[in-house]
Amino acid sequence: MPHFDRERRVVGPVAGVDEVGRGPLAGPVYACAVILDPARLPTGIDDSKSLSEAKRESAFAQVMESALSVGIGVADVAEIDALNILQATMLAMRRAVDELAIAPAHVLVDGNRLPALPCPGDAIIGGDATVLSIAAASIIAKVTRDRVMCELDALHPGYHWSRNKGYGTADHVSALQRLGASVHHRKTFAPVAHILMTTRAAVAN
Repeated sequence: MPHFDRERRVVGPVAGVDEVGRGPLAGPVYACAVILDPARLPTGIDDSKSLSEAKRESAFAQVMESALSVGIGVADVAEIDALNILQATMLAMRRAVDELAIAPAHVLVDGNRLPALPCPGDAIIGGDATVLSIAAASIIAKVTRDRVMCELDALHPGYHWSRNKGYGTADHVSALQRLGASVHHRKTFAPVAHILMTTRAAVAN
């Protein structure tokens, strides 16, 4: 289970940062930065991928109520297509840190790369499973993005985003082939690019 040991080694506020949405064919990428209160650490927190939807929602509420500060960062589909998904993810992470109401003394980021930061930081592979602040950030980012994808599903029915959250599941790819790409699809991602190319070829003929 994630613990708070890494954060306690630092003098001053420590922000955990994680992202969600690098792999989907549609929708933005979200990042979250969380500074937990050492005196009010949330319980039942784990990597968002290992929790059920109900437990994520419960943990989301607990983190939002007890954390000292939470920042959300987003990179939209246009930025993903213009920059590439890695750079867009780094941008979302930096935006999440910038949204914190408290300036962190140190940042702990899940993964093997650090975004541009206003303070020192460490990239920790598997950090969402070992560092409590990162696990908390993973939950906030996941729940926030999932809610957005459900809202987009209501606006663009047929792609089943409330179920697949924009990932390339069989039902999503089938809908993409049948309906074509929406404004929320990532045009540089191979399955979407292929469908767009096929559509253009059919129109040209």
